[in-house]
Amino acid sequence: MIFLVYIVAADDSIYPYKNTIFYIHGFISSIIFIMSIIYSIPFFYKKAQKIQYLTAIFASQNIGGVCFYIAGVFLIGQEQSIDVRSLMIFTYVSMTLGLLIFIFTSIRFYILLRKGEYRAGSKKGEIRYKAEQGIKSYLSLIIIGSIGLLFIVQFLIRNLSFLDIESIFMITLCILLFYAMMFILPEQLVILYCKYRFDSFNFNKRGELNPMGRKGA
Repeated sequence: MIFLVYIVAADDSIYPYKNTIFYIHGFISSIIFIMSIIYSIPFFYKKAQKIQYLTAIFASQNIGGVCFYIAGVFLIGQEQSIDVRSLMIFTYVSMTLGLLIFIFTSIRFYILLRKGEYRAGSKKGEIRYKAEQGIKSYLSLIIIGSIGLLFIVQFLIRNLSFLDIESIFMITLCILLFYAMMFILPEQLVILYCKYRFDSFNFNKRGELNPMGRKGA
């Protein structure tokens, strides 16, 4: 991902401070990479399940969100019709939207938790269980959604003539993945809190979840 972002996407991009972003992001990514290796070893992750999950959050957000977002704005900077000012305005606005997605998703998630919508046997719990057990059943919807997205991209290129269809598709996909990761981040943080707060969110030496009723579980 680092190669794709900083060698492919950043090539000929006018995006400012590319080298600074590379050094900072590269350093952070290296730490996450080392932590991921360490906590993939049973000896370590069995003794530090909470840190392992925290590392998983960092890794998933970095790969699925940050890397794709940076690649997206770098790709925009490759276009000759764009200037630095417009590029930075797009960056500020798109990042603000991502922050708003995180904030409003967090508020919504908090309200649902307070109402008990995610308790075992609740409607939300049943929907979540079915989604986790039958994700393949949503494959057709994903394909249809992708076709619809491609249609929108074709419409934009024919009416705006701003970018070629491949560039618009890649940029749109990169930004949408960043927003998708912002959407799931609140749930990741809640699960992390629960792993620290409740023993029943952690596994015992046999690889089974601890029984409920311990430490307020």
